[in-house]
Amino acid sequence: MQATLHQLGYLTMTPIQAASLPLALAGKDLIAQAKTGSGKTAAFALPMLTLLNPRRFAVQGLVLCPTRELADQVTQEIRRLARSEDNIKILTLCGGSQMRPQISSLEHGAHIVVGTPGRIMDHLERGSLNLDALALLVLDEADRMLDMGFFDDIATVARACPVDRQTLLFSATYPEGIERLSKQFLRNPQQIKLLEQHQATKIRQRFYEVRDDQRLHAVGQLLKHYRPVSTLAFCNTKQQCRDLLDVLRAEGVHALALHGELEQRERDQVLIQFANRSCSVLVATDVAARGLDIKELEAVINVDITPDAEIHVHRIGRTGRADNEGWAFSLVSGDEMGRLANIEKANGFEATWHPLSELDDIGGKGSGPLLPPMATLQILGGRKEKIRAGDVLGALTGEAGYAKDQVGKINVTEMSTYVAVERGIAREAVRRLSNGKIKGKKVKVHLLEERVG
Repeated sequence: MQATLHQLGYLTMTPIQAASLPLALAGKDLIAQAKTGSGKTAAFALPMLTLLNPRRFAVQGLVLCPTRELADQVTQEIRRLARSEDNIKILTLCGGSQMRPQISSLEHGAHIVVGTPGRIMDHLERGSLNLDALALLVLDEADRMLDMGFFDDIATVARACPVDRQTLLFSATYPEGIERLSKQFLRNPQQIKLLEQHQATKIRQRFYEVRDDQRLHAVGQLLKHYRPVSTLAFCNTKQQCRDLLDVLRAEGVHALALHGELEQRERDQVLIQFANRSCSVLVATDVAARGLDIKELEAVINVDITPDAEIHVHRIGRTGRADNEGWAFSLVSGDEMGRLANIEKANGFEATWHPLSELDDIGGKGSGPLLPPMATLQILGGRKEKIRAGDVLGALTGEAGYAKDQVGKINVTEMSTYVAVERGIAREAVRRLSNGKIKGKKVKVHLLEERVG
């Protein structure tokens, strides 16, 4: 395990890992307060992996997450950490996917299950999921699950687990529902509170006063002026998301939207394209962006000011991660000044105002359309066909003849594989992959353009 951690670049512990690992490994129940992006997945995955008996094909670890996106990220991270262990099987069980394949995967046995409360409950009711052997239950982003009305579902799942299991609860905030959960389902929990704020110096905030009829066009001006590679634009409503998407696309910006009306497959494709830098701007509501942890985000734009001061901090905290610096731009109309005053008061800062007119002279990093550096190829065939990321990288750098640094992120899902390549080689790469073979078989490949959203 130490060798795997070293290989994966886990050289020093993050504060949440240093505080929680000794207690979790000693078998204690925990309530840990930590943000997304603080390294908490490893803080619960490592104790879970040490408790496992790989020769026993029964569910011994269960992680409950608020959203499918977070569940997928957690599953990927546990798989990476478990790669040196004996054949450990990890399953994701979320709504939005068909029940039958999940049931048949459970019949083959799994050691760890990661899922959303509703779908885990469905499996418990059908008898397709048995938790009798469970040693560790993790509630990840418990505050978000409570926000989304999952208290009763979490309680039902917890009651289906053995009484002598260990429970770890992670939450960014501490609403009163957490107290209720801990009283009912945790045994003498140790509390860890790490309220390290995002370093203000790493996030540069700028505020622009706008009229409502200028707001959407102002987003385009900011993008042209500052030219960030990846931007997350927050709107307060789904309609505003749609309107902004239309405006940006008309201006030639590669943008995608994330909102509640997308089918799960479309949602997954949007996130893959944004995370692998094939799309410049992701337009989202706060609800849709929950549980997202996108690395290397240069800018956040508050298209609308949120009425909730804590959400403002959560929004802007998605940029300036690790050692990177980030921009946070907020567009404020006259009737949002009261909201902004509350945010300033709650977070102890004073807004730095800039005029929109300074964006008109394109004094940024050059003109021309803002193009993302990568494009995404979709290969029909995924885990079901036993395709691995290495197979795709091998096909591109071998027979197709590309250099390794021309290939970006590779995401293998159940039925499809998505690979980011440099934008300039995308169409040619589709042709070369279609003419070649992956794992000895011909595959269908096409270029995924921003048509979803």
